[in-house]
Amino acid sequence: MTAQVVGLFDTPIVVDELPNAASFNAALKPLIQARRAERPGVSISNIGGWQSEHDVAEWAAEPVEYLLQHIFALANAYCVDIVSPGAPRHQWASDIWVNVSPPHASNQMHTHPGAYWSAIYYVDDGSDTGDGAIGGELVIEDPRMPMVLMTMPNLRLRSPNGSVHEPQLKMKVRSGRIIMFPSWLSHGVVPHQGARDRISIAINLLAVPLNST
Repeated sequence: MTAQVVGLFDTPIVVDELPNAASFNAALKPLIQARRAERPGVSISNIGGWQSEHDVAEWAAEPVEYLLQHIFALANAYCVDIVSPGAPRHQWASDIWVNVSPPHASNQMHTHPGAYWSAIYYVDDGSDTGDGAIGGELVIEDPRMPMVLMTMPNLRLRSPNGSVHEPQLKMKVRSGRIIMFPSWLSHGVVPHQGARDRISIAINLLAVPLNST
């Protein structure tokens, strides 16, 4: 066949590893465990797990600042102010919280209205192998769901490179990994199947105009 297929509206999913993750995690994990022991947490998207209030920058300021600077750099690298590409007219504001997911805990599908980027950092993937291979995948959903499955649930589009389009992407996680994506993408977490707690930090980045203050 001579037909050409053009991919349209690419959606970036950024995956990175935090430098010096082992020492960073060793410093941050005790702070999270202490906070969990003294506060009941909140219930938002978490099912069976503990979610902190959005005040992590107050009780874990130094390690969180290190993580934030890395994520700010990622955000700057993967978007551009097309009117002023050399001097962006915005700065990033952040909203941060912690999820602690014991075995079988999960997070229901949700989005983050008002934010530009959302990121998840894994302090401890909860696996003994260190590769997060035991369940608990991050699920990112095609925003056209469920339209793409309404008529023929087993019929799939084929991408320009020949791969089969799936309506959900399941991403394995591991300690030290960052996964960042546009905040309008619906996402959740399937039940964690490890033997111990999984600990992650969730971050929303909001683009704030520099002249807004």
